[in-house]
Parts: sequence; structure tokens; C-alpha cells
Amino acid sequence: MRSERAVQQRPVVFVVVLLTSYFSLLTGYFSPLTALQIQDNSFLIEEAYNQERGVVQHISAFQRTSGGDWAYAFTQEWPLGGIGHQLSYTIPVQHEGGGTGLGDVALNYRHQLLGNPEAATVFAPRLSLLLPTGDHEEGRGAGAVGLQTNLPLTLVLAPQLATHWNAGATLTPSARSPLGEEATTASFNLGASAIWLLHPSFNLMVEALWLSTASVVSVGRTGREESVLLNPGFRGAFNLANDLQIVPGVAYTFDLGSGPDEDALFVYLSFEHPFKRQ
Repeated sequence: MRSERAVQQRPVVFVVVLLTSYFSLLTGYFSPLTALQIQDNSFLIEEAYNQERGVVQHISAFQRTSGGDWAYAFTQEWPLGGIGHQLSYTIPVQHEGGGTGLGDVALNYRHQLLGNPEAATVFAPRLSLLLPTGDHEEGRGAGAVGLQTNLPLTLVLAPQLATHWNAGATLTPSARSPLGEEATTASFNLGASAIWLLHPSFNLMVEALWLSTASVVSVGRTGREESVLLNPGFRGAFNLANDLQIVPGVAYTFDLGSGPDEDALFVYLSFEHPFKRQ
């Protein structure tokens, strides 16, 4: 009979095998002269690169825990004239406890306060409006309008090494519990990632994220749950005709504060292309 430790290590072995196979494919498919460098396609950590003028990005992210729950999010990012301003929206779908439904939709604005795609230091604060589109009675939403901010900072330390740093908060006045009790919740996040550009079209990455999440426990009272996530993975790019870039990626999320049922396979896919000619 296999030990519990051996069973838990299987996803890690699976990711390593995929990584090795995928790298072999990409290094044979692209030449360094034609491959475009991947920049703005991280997973749990937000990078500070806004969309360039005339370019739209469609992002899909899927997570499935070892316990069987899953979450999917679709994000679309649009520049407002150039990299200085960006609008986007995020539509989440969640499956938990046998039920599936829409989560709280986010409307996002980001301002490129510092830097550009060629800079070593890039800073792009984000402000989001969270709409109560999810069913709070089923645990898929806050039950009220919320505000969220995140401060993504990107530091390129070397030609083949980039780091990304996040600090953020979410405030929801009149959030509701599944029973309808109301209170004001404040949640916080801190995170960082390191991206190794092993090849312009293939990156190794590791992300770490700390979450302090508040929830309503009774009228006027909240509880708090903290978690630390470690997310090693990789991403690659296929640069096709008409300036279309497709970026798939895979990671495995370890929840260091909970049991193995909360660990998750993470799958990422983005499409980026011009919506008008420069």
C-alpha cells in the first residue's frame, strides 16, 4: 500500500514531467530570433504591465482542488489609448459542495504610474468595483458591493530574472453571511513571484501569496482566516500570424496552512492580439 506522502507527491512529479516535455517542444519550435518574450502572464500574482495601445488580452484561469472543488475566471483587458490606462473585467464561476454558479464580477481600472514594458521598474496600481452577482447564500459572493485595490510592482533584476510584488486590500460594507447577517469585512493580500526566462518563449516561475480573508459570522461581527499559498509552475508562448500570441501555463498550488484537500492544479490560457492596426 502506498504511503500518504507518496500519494501527495504525485502532482509534483506530474508537473515536472509536463515541464520537461513542454520545454523540449518549445525549444524545437521557436528560434531565439523570432520568439517574443513573455511579460504579462502571471498566475496568482499580478504583474505591473498594462496592455499596449491597440492590443487586447483574453485570460482564462482554472483551479481544481484535490478535494474536487473548482473555480474558473475569465478576464478581458483593454487599453485606453495606450499603456497609461487600462480597463478590464473578471467573470468568475465557482463549484463547491456540489453547487455551481456565478461569483462576484469585478470591474477593474489600472493606471501605469511608473515605467513601461522596457523599464526595469514598473508600477501600476489597480482599483476594482466588486459587484454582488454571486449567490451569498451558497457562499459564492459577498452579498454586497465591494471595493478592492492592489499595488503591483515589477522589478527586473537581470535580463533573465523578473520579480513581481503585490500588496492589496478588499473592503465590503454590508457584506452578508449565508444566513443574511451583515457586517463590514476587510481582507488583505501580500505576494511575490520570481520569473526565470529560461527561453524567451518558456519561463519557469514560483509565486507565494499570503491571504487574510474576513467573513461575516454574525450581525456586526466578522471572523478571519489566513492562508499561505506556494505556486510553482511554468508558462510558454506560441507566436502566430497576425500578431496573435497564445500563452498556456500550468502550476500546482500548495496551501501551506490547510490539509492536502486544499492543494490545487492550476491551468492558465491567454490570447493576446491587436484589435486595430497601429
